[in-house]
Amino acid sequence: MTPPTFTLRHVTDPRDPAIPAFGRVQEASYYAPDMLIPPEVFGHLITRRSPEREDRLLVAQTPDGEVLGGTLYALLPLPGSLRGAGFNSFMAVTCAARGLGVGRALHDETLRVVRDAGLAGMFADSVHPTRQNAEDRAAEAATGVDPAQRRAALHALGLRTVDLPYWQPVGGPDGGPLTDLDLLFQPARPAQTVPLALVTGVLRAYWTGWLGAERARAEARALADRAGHAERIGLLAGTEPPTYWAAP
Repeated sequence: MTPPTFTLRHVTDPRDPAIPAFGRVQEASYYAPDMLIPPEVFGHLITRRSPEREDRLLVAQTPDGEVLGGTLYALLPLPGSLRGAGFNSFMAVTCAARGLGVGRALHDETLRVVRDAGLAGMFADSVHPTRQNAEDRAAEAATGVDPAQRRAALHALGLRTVDLPYWQPVGGPDGGPLTDLDLLFQPARPAQTVPLALVTGVLRAYWTGWLGAERARAEARALADRAGHAERIGLLAGTEPPTYWAAP
C-alpha cells in the first residue's frame, strides 16, 4: 500500500471540521483524554489573540481531508532579551499514520514558526516511564503507545529534558500536582542550557490562562525555588529524567 500524502495547515476557523477530527485523534492516542484540553475549546483558543499569547492548531491532512495528526501549541513572547518561547500543549498522530513522518513534519513546522517569531525555542512536557504507576502504564499500552518509545521519539525530534523538578500545578491525585511529567525544551539555536528566567516566564504565561495570574505567578516562583534560583539550567538527553529524581 502506498503511504498517504499529506499537507500541513493552520486551522483558523472555529467551525473547521478539522477541529473535531483532531479531537478524535488525540482522544484515541492518549490514555487519559479527560486530562487534555477538550476540542470544544479549540475554536476559542485559536481565535483569541493577545500580545502575550497566541494559540495555534496545526493539522496534517490527506488530499481528501482526512486528519492524520495535529498539534496544539502556544506562542508566548516575553519582554526584553529573553524573547519568550512556544509551548506545545499536545501532538498526536493516528495509529495508521505512525512512522510516516507526520510527527516530524508537524514538529518542524511549529519550530519554524517559533524561529520566525523570534522566540527562543519550544517547550513541551511528557511523562517519564520511571515515574508512571502501573495503572497508567496499562492504560497507555491499550492506546498502542509506549512511554519510553515516546520519549525516545521526542529526543530524536530535538527536544531535551530541562534539568529541574517540574510538575504541572493541577491534575494529579485530589487535584494536586502531576509529578510524573518532565519539562522538555528545544532551543531555536543550538544550546546546552536554558535561562531559568525563560522557563519560569514562559510557564507563568502559559499557566495564567487556566490558573489565573496570581496562582501562575506563585507556581512559577515555587519552580524557581526548587531549581535553586540558578541562572541557567542544563539540558539533558530527552530520554533522561531530571537529576532531582535520581537523588537518593
